[in-house]
Amino acid sequence: MNVNYALKIILSKYKVVSEARKHEGGSMPHSQNISEAEKKPRRKTGYNSGRIGSNVIISNVVRFGKTMASITGPHVLLHSRSSPSLKPSSPFFLFRKPPNSLSTHRRALCSINSNLTPNDSVSIVSDLLDYLNHSWTQFHATAEAKRQLLAAGFHLLNENQHWDLKPGGRYFFTRNMSCLVAFAVGEKYNVGDGFHVIAAHTDSPCLKLKPKTSSSKAGYLMVNVQTYGAGLWHTWFDRDLSVAGRVILRTSDDDSYVHKLVKVNRPILRIPTLAIHLDRTVNQDGFKPNLESHLLPLLSMKPEDICSESKDKTTAFPSKAYHHPLLMQVLSEELNCDVDDIASIELNVCDTQPSCLGGGNNEFIFSGRLDNLASSYCSLRALIDSCESPGDLANEHAIRMVALFDNEEVGSGSVQGAGAPTMFQAMRRIVGDLANIYVGEGSFERTIRQSFLVSADMAHGVHPNFMDKHEELHRPELQKGLVIKHNANQRYATSGITSFLFKEVGKIYNLPTQEFVVRNDMGCGSTIGPILASGVGIRTVDCGIAQLSMHSIREICGKEDIDIAYRHFKAFYHSFSNIDKTLTVDF
Repeated sequence: MNVNYALKIILSKYKVVSEARKHEGGSMPHSQNISEAEKKPRRKTGYNSGRIGSNVIISNVVRFGKTMASITGPHVLLHSRSSPSLKPSSPFFLFRKPPNSLSTHRRALCSINSNLTPNDSVSIVSDLLDYLNHSWTQFHATAEAKRQLLAAGFHLLNENQHWDLKPGGRYFFTRNMSCLVAFAVGEKYNVGDGFHVIAAHTDSPCLKLKPKTSSSKAGYLMVNVQTYGAGLWHTWFDRDLSVAGRVILRTSDDDSYVHKLVKVNRPILRIPTLAIHLDRTVNQDGFKPNLESHLLPLLSMKPEDICSESKDKTTAFPSKAYHHPLLMQVLSEELNCDVDDIASIELNVCDTQPSCLGGGNNEFIFSGRLDNLASSYCSLRALIDSCESPGDLANEHAIRMVALFDNEEVGSGSVQGAGAPTMFQAMRRIVGDLANIYVGEGSFERTIRQSFLVSADMAHGVHPNFMDKHEELHRPELQKGLVIKHNANQRYATSGITSFLFKEVGKIYNLPTQEFVVRNDMGCGSTIGPILASGVGIRTVDCGIAQLSMHSIREICGKEDIDIAYRHFKAFYHSFSNIDKTLTVDF
């Protein structure tokens, strides 16, 4: 069938409108090439499930025989009530089998550019929601990334052991279970070739439990917490809260310990606000809580009755006296262990409300920790998907890398933060190992000069109620692509050269970018970009996904931007080696 003729048939039945939206329909089974795993029902995460009805946007690639047809431009197809119903098994729908480690069903975009392959049109929004709902803490985010890397065939390395790396190999390691470095070696790698890196961070502003959490006021059991990072702390009031993090458990022989993650899914904490009847001027004067005395979560009202046996255990292990027995009991039940087995805890206070889609057209993502788990996941998936097929690394000379750091929100000055030489130590080890131990003069230095770093951290989208907070000509919008961040005082590491090269990646694949610069009369935040760039002199561009409500307990971003960021990062891995050759600066 002639492609143009077929398109006319379709367009005669469906109205083409010019506002880019995608349908997040869940499971839409197809008739061929479906695995047993794909037949299993998937957990709903806010999407419509397998229904095509009135005003529901169909976003799939249309295929006629062996010819791929693409509709260029931001178009969507709307199905009206009077139109004949479409069957999910229709040959007009093209599906891609996802990696085994990730969600089973994905949609494709209706509108793709001819330069992109069908694989590039896959949406990762559903998988991001799953990742966010798994990743209440930096520990869980790293553990989930580890699980997906292992499922994708990456090999786990240990920093304390010898590495045996090969061209074409895919590897990763973790540090403190809150920092992760993953990389894939090009099959044509030679010593001196560069690294192409995307770096992000796993931590977010939150409340953390103090070493001694037990507190009581007016008959209530309270939990002592400390603020981490620069959060919008008023948003933590009147939320259904819980705890998550990690614990150290004694083993049965009492001679060793194990490290385990824990997450209490049900709400057990709450920070209540004061009734307006007792604070009449709060709306005029503003809500200004004292972070030491007003921010303590309420655990329970009824004091625990501690039996003599529990008292004996508390005496034997004094650290138990630091925490309410009720809290320790909740943790022990979640871990399926005795309270006595818990030797140490490191917990965050977390919001229990799941991440989800929102907005009249489901165009937004409502979630905590978008800053910066959205960037972390987009970069992780881009790396995994850029080398999932056997031939993906066949012509690659560089080493593709993702680095996810902890403690960015408090300055990165830790062993697991970007201020530590983690990434550069790994680069040196990789270069040395691939050179078969002997490294010639200047090999590592030449490698760094050939390398390029993308510092990915969320960006400030223009707020419709506070537009004057943005510089007039630099107001990033949601759903308009990655934001490249500039600052003359080097709060961001972007230069004219690095900005140009990164935008060239987007131009090749018709991916939009935006620009951001802070107003001259306002202070500017920063990222891990300048820290890593100044560490050894690696070329760096700072970019991010535009969002609203940054550092709130619930943040907002556009779902279109998630897919754009994923495709831009994946395109960076695929094409930067060639793009970098087109510009010579120092010679």
